[in-house]
Amino acid sequence: MLIRVGQAGCALRWDAVQQCWRWPDPVGSQLYAWPAPPAMPSGVRLQESACVMVCCSSGRVLLGLGKRLGMLELPQPGQPVRTLQAQVLITIDAAEPRTAISDGCTDRDGNFVFGTANTAQDQRPIGSFYQYSQRHGLRRLALPAVVKAASIAFSPDGSKMIFADALRGELMQCDYDAERAKVSGMKTFSDLVERGAGAAIADSKGNIWSVQGGALVQYGSAGQVLRQISLAREAAASVAFGGEGLQQLLVLGAQGGLYGLPPDLANGLARGVADSLFNDSGSGSTPVSRT
Repeated sequence: MLIRVGQAGCALRWDAVQQCWRWPDPVGSQLYAWPAPPAMPSGVRLQESACVMVCCSSGRVLLGLGKRLGMLELPQPGQPVRTLQAQVLITIDAAEPRTAISDGCTDRDGNFVFGTANTAQDQRPIGSFYQYSQRHGLRRLALPAVVKAASIAFSPDGSKMIFADALRGELMQCDYDAERAKVSGMKTFSDLVERGAGAAIADSKGNIWSVQGGALVQYGSAGQVLRQISLAREAAASVAFGGEGLQQLLVLGAQGGLYGLPPDLANGLARGVADSLFNDSGSGSTPVSRT
């Protein structure tokens, strides 16, 4: 374990600009960074809880705040610590009070692709998948309705999208056209090893790292299970590559612990694929990513 802060963990991301991992704590309404950037605190308090986040080309952070997407300006070094309020960009599915944003990441072109979940007890499949960009706004992806959208990830070249319904027993795959927000050729990528799909990422060889049932499962690019890793102290909540050359794989625990893999597991792993930064300039669709 590298550090433990807060009360919960959900979405882990590598901030290539500030060279740190970031993650929101949806229970404590905090946004954490490790290692903390110079002259900045490791945690900042948010006015609203967030469970999804991505880094932006401007240095800001895009957050999933329940039913809304919000843009957060991070404090500059030396500024006084205060509670931060995100600028609301859009409300998702405003007429349906039961849904909330549950998972999301940027595609390889810098668009934010995310999904929603049914937060009510009826557990009906009313969640959807969307693409959001400054250029095109909100566009719904033509994928089946789900109880809880999860495991959204993209192949290294961006042409394939991985996704799941957290209450079903399989990871799905489809062809993905970022410019047109079109999907096609949906099929099963692989069955889940453990019940309950969570976060997912791809590495540079096209392997998929999937959090499911509190464990971390690595699949080969063809869907075969390569390895399964469990944390001794808590369930896994998210996973991300980062560090120099994107060669370090960290796991975020559901109770706020941040973990590195032991050397016998870390040696020989393929490096990660840089997250494309969300293009918040609003000009064009040129992919923006930094390693």
